[in-house]
Amino acid sequence: SVSHPSSFASCCTRCACHAWVAATQAEDVVAATQAWHAQRVQQLAKEDGWLTLVGLTWLKEGEQTAGSAPDSTVRLPASVPAKAGTFVREGTTVRFQPAAGVVFTKDGQPFTGGALKTDEKGAPDVLRLGSVNFQVIHRGDKLGVRVKDAEAPARKQFHGIPTYAPSAAWKVEARLVPDPASRTITVPNVLGTQDQMPSPGALVFTVAGKEYRLLPVQDEGSDELFIIFGDETNRDTTYGAGRFLSAPLPDPSGRVVLDFNRAYNPPCAFSAFATCPLPPRGNRLALRVEAGEKRAGNH
Repeated sequence: SVSHPSSFASCCTRCACHAWVAATQAEDVVAATQAWHAQRVQQLAKEDGWLTLVGLTWLKEGEQTAGSAPDSTVRLPASVPAKAGTFVREGTTVRFQPAAGVVFTKDGQPFTGGALKTDEKGAPDVLRLGSVNFQVIHRGDKLGVRVKDAEAPARKQFHGIPTYAPSAAWKVEARLVPDPASRTITVPNVLGTQDQMPSPGALVFTVAGKEYRLLPVQDEGSDELFIIFGDETNRDTTYGAGRFLSAPLPDPSGRVVLDFNRAYNPPCAFSAFATCPLPPRGNRLALRVEAGEKRAGNH
C-alpha cells in the first residue's frame, strides 16, 4: 500500500481542504495578475506606446504646414526641422510632402511623398524621423495627425502605475445574456461624438449578493470581449472617466470570467492627445470596484 504524507492527510477534512484550495487560488491570482501587469507596463512604456503621444492636430481642407516652427499647423517636436513638410487634405484623403532635404521613412524606406493610409481599416501608414513618428487617424468625419516621440517626458519620467492588491474575490463569474437580435450600442468618446459598436448582449454577475450588468463590445473577428466601465472608485482612487477590461469569449454555457484585477486605465489617463471611448449608458456601476489599476498620470 501507499502511505499518504501527513500534510496531505491533514488536508482531508473538508474545512482544511477548502482553506488550502482557497489559499492556492489566491496565490495563483496574485502571481497571474502581477505577470499581466508587468507586461501591461512594458507595452505602455515601449518606444511607440501611449506614453510617447505628444500631439494631435485635426486637419482642415487644403494645405497645412508641419514642423517644429511655432507657426506650424501640425506642430512636431523640437528634434524635427522647423519646416518638415506639408499635409494636404482633400475630403477623406490625406497626402504628405516632405520638405526638401528632410528624409522621413515608411516601413524602413525613404518616403518621398504621397497619400497616407489612415487607421480606419487596419494599420495606418507611419512616417518616422529620428525619435518622432506620426500617422493619420480617422474619427467620424475628422482626420487628424497623431504624433509620438520616443523621447517624450511622459515616457522618460514613467515609474509605473499604482494598483489595488490582487484579490481572488474580484475574479467574478458572469453569464452572457445574448440579445435575440443583432444589436449595437452607443459608445460616447472624449471628442464629444458617439460611435455605434456591436455588442453580443449583457454580462450579468453578482457581487456581495447584488446583481449587476455590463454591456461589452466585440469587434468582428475578435476573440475577446471589450468592456468600458465606470464605478464609484472613479470619484477618488481610479481614473475619473472610467477604465477598460478585456474578457474571454463565453464558454458553450455562456459563462464568462470577469477578472477586475486586470481593469486598466485608458490612454487618456496618460495623455491629453488620446481619443478614448467612454462608458456607454448603463456601464457605470453603483459599486466600488477596488481592483485593478488606480489613478495615474495627470489627465
